[in-house]
Amino acid sequence: MSLDEKLMTEVHETAQRSGLSDDEVIEQALRRFVGLEVLDELWSRNHLSEAEAMEIATSELRALRSEHKAS
Repeated sequence: MSLDEKLMTEVHETAQRSGLSDDEVIEQALRRFVGLEVLDELWSRNHLSEAEAMEIATSELRALRSEHKAS
């Protein structure tokens, strides 16, 4: 991967200010850009077990199917 020299200078300066490596700054920026940061934040707040999450998903799917049958 090659990046513009000016951009790499900005990445390096940001890394120095934040105490991160250049790679970490680039990874964080890419995560924000593609939306993974939001997903990571949501998952970190998830306190359901896998079984509880599956039960909710199944219940919602059944409700959706019932709505479609009724219409």
